[in-house]
Amino acid sequence: MELLRPSSVAELETYPSDGLLLAGGTEVVPLLRDGILRAETLVDVRGVVPRGVEGRRIGAGTTLAELEASADVPSALREACRLAASPQLRNMSSLGGNLLQSTRCWYWRLKYPCRLHGGDRCHARAGEHREHAIFANDFCASAHPSDVAAALLALGARLRTTRRELDLGELYRLPDEADRRTTTLEPGELILELELPPAESSVYLKAMDRKRWSFPQVGVAAARIGGQTRIALAGVAPVPWLLAGPADVDAATPLPRTAWKVDVARALVRRALAELP
Repeated sequence: MELLRPSSVAELETYPSDGLLLAGGTEVVPLLRDGILRAETLVDVRGVVPRGVEGRRIGAGTTLAELEASADVPSALREACRLAASPQLRNMSSLGGNLLQSTRCWYWRLKYPCRLHGGDRCHARAGEHREHAIFANDFCASAHPSDVAAALLALGARLRTTRRELDLGELYRLPDEADRRTTTLEPGELILELELPPAESSVYLKAMDRKRWSFPQVGVAAARIGGQTRIALAGVAPVPWLLAGPADVDAATPLPRTAWKVDVARALVRRALAELP
């Protein structure tokens, strides 16, 4: 396996697009170890991706620990980072990598021939699915695990990549028969930085199966921006899920063993809105 270390975006663009990009490595390395990802070339992008917080701009190489400690970061994002992982992982995990986390669905992780692996069925729908999606779960019932993505979705973040600018919500897509991907990134495209609009207030609440350092069963981010309130959820759909309003929770389509998530989501949305100053 070859390891490349570009020092600029221009140099990165000269590399073959099939190289596997990594920064902190907390997501990519375990997937390589388990044989879920395979690559002949690894591209260490730490010399390319901006790092740090400058006003409302955040480099995609910034670690979760740095975001948690920054007074310039909105409350919802700081709390999402604090609850996302252990201190060791927060000190290594990059913001960009966290946004691109793969599902924690055990069928996918155990390499069942599910739809995300190109198969013809979602094994979770007829199997064990207590921790799976309650929205948009017809084709794939996996649940997106990023607390940080939900917080940034509620905060109305925009991304700049090596090739374009887009709203955070446009980074994600629901998988379907024609395209099994859950993001819109092109091969070799790299997230460089994010920009947040001014937020009057924000909050992030999370239900976990243990008190700390666990993936969200349900996460709820709420933010007040320009007098409007935005609500986004983690752990409830194959992608971070934006609600049009609190009543949208009633549109959930839970599987038999995920109905409890609807009640939790409804309660957390109510609490989050009550906690917005």
